[in-house]
Amino acid sequence: MSTQLFSIAFGVGTQNRQGNWLEIFYAQPLLHPSTALTDKVAQKLGYSGGNQAIAFTTQQAAELAESLKGIDAAQAALLTRLAESHKPLVATFLDADIALTSTPEAYLKLHLLSHRLVKPHGLNLTGIFPLLPNVAWTSQGAVDLAELAERQLEARLKGELLEVFSVDKFPKMTDYVVPAGVRIADSARVRLGAYIGEGTTVMHEGFVNFNAGTAGPGMIEGRVSAGVFVGKGSDLGGGCSTMGTLSGGGNIIISVGEGCLIGANAGIGIPLGDRSTVESGLYITAGTKVALLDEQNNLVKVIKARELAGQADLLFRRNSQTGAVECKTNKTAIELNEALHAHN
Repeated sequence: MSTQLFSIAFGVGTQNRQGNWLEIFYAQPLLHPSTALTDKVAQKLGYSGGNQAIAFTTQQAAELAESLKGIDAAQAALLTRLAESHKPLVATFLDADIALTSTPEAYLKLHLLSHRLVKPHGLNLTGIFPLLPNVAWTSQGAVDLAELAERQLEARLKGELLEVFSVDKFPKMTDYVVPAGVRIADSARVRLGAYIGEGTTVMHEGFVNFNAGTAGPGMIEGRVSAGVFVGKGSDLGGGCSTMGTLSGGGNIIISVGEGCLIGANAGIGIPLGDRSTVESGLYITAGTKVALLDEQNNLVKVIKARELAGQADLLFRRNSQTGAVECKTNKTAIELNEALHAHN
């Protein structure tokens, strides 16, 4: 039988005392692996189809490594290392990109994003939150919250400190993968599942959520919320924000085009087209009333910002005398207005 999978990965992770998965580390996840590899793994681990996570032993890891040497040298080398593990091992099979059913599946999809194998919105992440346990991320790794107090006492009795860095469903990305060609000033501000394109700098106040990220290059000193993707050459100024898909109030996917600038403490609740600028301190939401100006700064029309979603070459600013939100464009405003209503 020939097995064509969407993804497969061999991982090592942490379980609580009941044997429930807290987290899984996949060093080399594969997207669309070869049928030769998946057939061999399926045969060795008893995989029969569907999306499934199968625990395997260090002995099985060694046997798999030997059988894959002539098929995939990199995966064979990884399995050789996994055969030395003192932590539980799991092979996760994704037959199709469908709603999630287990913690190992959820972690695999987060890895696929952070390894830049799939871009944000390229995976079905339905059902992810109930499958990610809320755990303590500590100096000794993931700890079940119900076991934390005892672990802290054990550490103290040994003269050690069990430091708790955060209590969250998502770990920081850099504990699992550091993509090539990036700078991240504060690693705690980039979650696993973020896609950080080459050439991206995330400064101390920058934040990138899961299923969000940057094409790179770019400078991120603001917030890239869940579901938001920032195009190449765009900069997000200090303290600015983007309205994510988890914020509620609509199903518009917020994005930032190429060559854009969102000023310090500004923000967007609409998709921003290429080469557009939002003035510092100005937050644009879909319902914001915007005065469309012509090249001589004369008012052409007042519209809602949602009508400008995705339009390129826009400058959003606030009139310092009247407080009105204004928009200018490299096109004449009249041409833009005609384009917006061409299909009315």
